[in-house]
Amino acid sequence: MTEKTKKASPARSNGLQKWPRLSYLITFVIMCGVWVLLSGRFDAFHLGFGIISCMTASYFTGKLLIPSTRLSSIVHTWFNFIIYIPWLLYQVLVANLHMMYLVFHPRMMDLIDPRIITIKSRMRSDMALVTFANSITLTPGTITVFANELGDISVHVIDAHSGDALPGEMEERIAGLFGE
Repeated sequence: MTEKTKKASPARSNGLQKWPRLSYLITFVIMCGVWVLLSGRFDAFHLGFGIISCMTASYFTGKLLIPSTRLSSIVHTWFNFIIYIPWLLYQVLVANLHMMYLVFHPRMMDLIDPRIITIKSRMRSDMALVTFANSITLTPGTITVFANELGDISVHVIDAHSGDALPGEMEERIAGLFGE
């Protein structure tokens, strides 16, 4: 066995390198689908630039978005993500209703109590932490102002009620999504 073969053998034995370009291909297909849905442009010029942009982005982010090349792991993660999206949209709706209550309340200035809270997340993977921080920011009344790889997250909340649920169920769902 040559030295090159010895280095490649352990990676092949665990099944992770069966389709080494699968993560890039899946990322490309997802980005193209989203681009076509959002752009609404179907002429050759725009489709060509869209494909070039998606190829470039998937080249740089393929392993970030889909780190595993095992098909079962990819399907499991994306299935859980699709289930997570409606739950997150519901949380955004509830937070919007709370914000509406604050804005239209006659004593609005008494209810608003902005502060920065710090939470310690148990998640360790970069994608899980980014997803958690972005989910917090998408929810009205909260903005992630700092996050690091150790799981320390600082969040600006508009009132005490907005910060009460953190980390809570959102962190649990994201941890389940990424298997942490």
